Amino acid sequence: MYKKPTLIAEIGCNHLGDMQIAKKFIKTAKDFCEIEHVKFQKRNNKELLPDEQYNKPHPVPDNSYGSTYGEHREFLEFSVDEHEELKRYCEEIGVTYSTSVWDLTSAKEICSINPEYIKIPSATNTNHELLSFLCNNFAGKIHLSLGMTTKNEEKEIIQLFKDSNRMGDLILYACTSGYPVPFDDLCILEVKRIHEEYGDILHGVGFSGHHNGISVDVGAYTLGANFIERHFTLDRTWKGTDHAASLEPDGFRRLKRDLAHIHQSLNYKEKEILDIEEPQRKKLKWTK
Repeated sequence: MYKKPTLIAEIGCNHLGDMQIAKKFIKTAKDFCEIEHVKFQKRNNKELLPDEQYNKPHPVPDNSYGSTYGEHREFLEFSVDEHEELKRYCEEIGVTYSTSVWDLTSAKEICSINPEYIKIPSATNTNHELLSFLCNNFAGKIHLSLGMTTKNEEKEIIQLFKDSNRMGDLILYACTSGYPVPFDDLCILEVKRIHEEYGDILHGVGFSGHHNGISVDVGAYTLGANFIERHFTLDRTWKGTDHAASLEPDGFRRLKRDLAHIHQSLNYKEKEILDIEEPQRKKLKWTK
């Protein structure tokens, strides 16, 4: 149950649509935070968004990079060639690249560059056409978040993966979709529930958090989440909706340290009196 935790830095679209800033994210995650996995996002905005939503102003104008929500999303979007460039850069410095795919076109494009794994965000986990395409055409692991998802929708997702014989490649994430999420809505016992219901047939269980601080992630790990995903930013004051619910580099560095420490500690005593206890026992232990 307590495998070495995999900590994923969700860069998402926090790169401000700038390739050099995106590479700086990767380099900082590797060198300063000692993170080995980063994740971006890929959208085909015309396919994903209804025309009305695409052409409306951003609901929070101060966070917008365009005059409409569609222009904002397009400004932050990297092409598949740019994603391939990011993947090559990750490989050059020893980091695992991955991305979330929000629509079928994006799934096809990202499959073409063959990442180690692909993420299905909570927003599109009921797109069965998208899920079926990945099950039938992508050989890597598939990570999937369960935010905003009913139990019936979850059962349908599980059945689709069972029918495709891909349960062994699936990582399910406990998740509450909010930015940021207050602690009483994090519901990390969902990690335990997922383990109890599917743990023997899944590849793994994860926790995707959008909260403040780093203590809850350690709790999720002790409940069995071997994959921990947190949003990553270089500056929480930057313009954009995800920065405020993201960890800055020092927070990620400390989270990586704390998860490593708890991983070392999650064991039973191998004998009644440990070697480190022997001199203290001789010195301090009361005996008759």
